[in-house]
Amino acid sequence: MTRLVNRDRSLEELERGRWPAPSGGETRLMAAVRGLRCKPIGGLTVEDMRLLIRQDVGLAYLLPLAVEVLRVDPLAEGDMYEGDLLAAVLTRSAEVWREAPEVGRDVRLVVSELADVPPALKREVEGFLAL
Repeated sequence: MTRLVNRDRSLEELERGRWPAPSGGETRLMAAVRGLRCKPIGGLTVEDMRLLIRQDVGLAYLLPLAVEVLRVDPLAEGDMYEGDLLAAVLTRSAEVWREAPEVGRDVRLVVSELADVPPALKREVEGFLAL
């Protein structure tokens, strides 16, 4: 999963696929996700990454980028709450971590270096460490 990528490219370009146009109404969330897939990954904000990761979109590219952010600021905040990016990363499925053990090790290191786990993140941290 960890690889060097051109950060000037979008998820759509990196994954070599466009999503089909919605056949009916599209939720605001899915419209946002569709738009973010067209944005160069190097220009994604913490909130953009949080949103995409929560939707399991582009994980092969976004989890390593999120870890870079979390190494510097483990409680990096998007639009929700302090540590919301970490929460998004920690709550990915066990299958994701089996496919990306090196990224999982990096996340474990970030979590192990947290002096105090905020109460809002305790359950997510415990769940991740139990995998």
